[in-house]
Amino acid sequence: MALKQPPAYVAGHNLLQGKSVLITAAAGAGIGFAAAKRAAEEGARGVMISDIHAGRLEKAVTLLREVTGLNEIYGQLANVTVEQEVQALVDGAEQTLDGVDVLINNAGLGGTRLLVDMADDEWARVLDVTLTGTMRMTRAMLRKMQPRGAGVIVNNASVLGWRAQQEQCHYAAAKAGVMALTRCSALEAADYGVRINAVSPSIAFHEFLIKTTPIELLEALAAKEAFGRAAEVWEVANVMMFLASDYSSYMTGEIVPVSSQHA
Repeated sequence: MALKQPPAYVAGHNLLQGKSVLITAAAGAGIGFAAAKRAAEEGARGVMISDIHAGRLEKAVTLLREVTGLNEIYGQLANVTVEQEVQALVDGAEQTLDGVDVLINNAGLGGTRLLVDMADDEWARVLDVTLTGTMRMTRAMLRKMQPRGAGVIVNNASVLGWRAQQEQCHYAAAKAGVMALTRCSALEAADYGVRINAVSPSIAFHEFLIKTTPIELLEALAAKEAFGRAAEVWEVANVMMFLASDYSSYMTGEIVPVSSQHA
């Protein structure tokens, strides 16, 4: 079956009008960058993105300002595996944005390796970035949001948290952990008026994924989707915007699939 064409890009509807947004790992061409662009298009009053690459971060901030027309887009270097940098990012975003209304935890690390060939440090690094990094950011942000009695956190999980795939033991375990973290932290945060949900994409092509995953595997996975194609990164970001907005006001602790796999 030939790959189908994606739909036309959806215009913004001011879902985040007046809100401020912090997004991790948002430089480059992946879901994080798409989410930052969508947040600006949805009326956010300010957006801060983080990344571990200074040059890529600077280019992303410049490009986002140019394509969205929002000048209040900022960048800060941060590695979610380093607690001091997490604290500095959250403190910096709080000051620059005059409080953070929405945190999108996008930072994650994947790879392909059979479990029998996987070294401890490879396993630990994927878990540290993808799961523990999400925990660090959530913990730091809740300490700001809970006293205010408001805020939204959106995590980026994966269908691999539910589904089995060879050579993905570390990544799947980390994403399953993100799902569990989302559900449990949401119960704790609900008492303070803070909502925490997650998206669970199946497959979305972007530059980093293509660099780290064999193209034959990516094409095979995309062919399994009901639409015969991978998601566009902005299609995943659209669901993030819904979860970040007041349209999802009664949702917390939920994992929302962004998938078109055959039933």
